[in-house]
Amino acid sequence: MSDEYTKLLDSAMEKIPKKISSGERFELPPIQGVRIGSKTIVQNFKEIADTMNRDPHHLLKFLSKELATAATMDAARAIFQGVFKVESMNRLLNIYTQRFVICPVCKRPDTKMEKQERYTFLVCEACGAKSSVSVR
Repeated sequence: MSDEYTKLLDSAMEKIPKKISSGERFELPPIQGVRIGSKTIVQNFKEIADTMNRDPHHLLKFLSKELATAATMDAARAIFQGVFKVESMNRLLNIYTQRFVICPVCKRPDTKMEKQERYTFLVCEACGAKSSVSVR
């Protein structure tokens, strides 16, 4: 090996950060919920759906089914009929993430949902895996 190559390699090694991250780069923003009368409003609903890279209507449908209530979207907010705790909504978001966002093969969030005929697949853009998901 040439001395120039060794110098370039040493230079590159110095630029690599010493602290290696845990690899957990996917973090959902916590729900900003407000109760008004008998309704629960999620102020940052669109931001949460965008972070997951999912259709907000699909997420809204999932949450309304799990909470057994009616829900509507109003711009960037979601309005649920009834009073719900933020903790239980965050728990449902984690279930949604595991079921419809995280790749079951490589455990990364770099996925998209594709519908082919009657079936819906979770396609990982990181490892290329294609898994079927049950969309009720």
